[in-house]
Amino acid sequence: MWDTPGLVAGVDEAGRGPLAGPVVAAAVILDDLHPIKGLGDSKVISPRKRERLYDEILAKALCCSIAEASVEEIDHLNILQATMLAMRRAVEGLRLKPAKVLVDGNRLPTLNVLAEAIVRGDALVPAISAASILAKVYRDRLCQQLHQEFPQYGFAMHKGYGTAEHLAALREHGACLHHRRSFSPVAGVLG
Repeated sequence: MWDTPGLVAGVDEAGRGPLAGPVVAAAVILDDLHPIKGLGDSKVISPRKRERLYDEILAKALCCSIAEASVEEIDHLNILQATMLAMRRAVEGLRLKPAKVLVDGNRLPTLNVLAEAIVRGDALVPAISAASILAKVYRDRLCQQLHQEFPQYGFAMHKGYGTAEHLAALREHGACLHHRRSFSPVAGVLG
């Protein structure tokens, strides 16, 4: 199969499943002359190694872009459409225009550039791995900030996911402005 010559961007997201916080997407164009060792699926890399890779990706990649779709956008559009919006924003935020975009998963955002969805791309394609690491670390840091603002929910620990502790805190304290009202566990508490 022939491929378009030119720059290839990898795209991935973090935070589709949580009950709180934005969904974050990243787009990365790696520099073949400055390879990065240890890239892989962000979910199987230790938090400390992810943090180190985050800085290395920002330093060595040709360009990177991180974007989000807000809780309001998630509640208004739905999580899938909000994820596609964050991905599109990440691609449009790249300084350099890629000839092709490789997106993790089986759905493509609307883009004005050639794109291909790759299932398990975060484990198979280095540029997607890099995007997955940027999105995850960025979102985890956001959850640390949410934790400073609303310590009663434990965002630093569960990152907004619907753990037993998070659901208990939701029942006890109600929802805060960072909770996704359209997600059934949150809607149920607000009931």
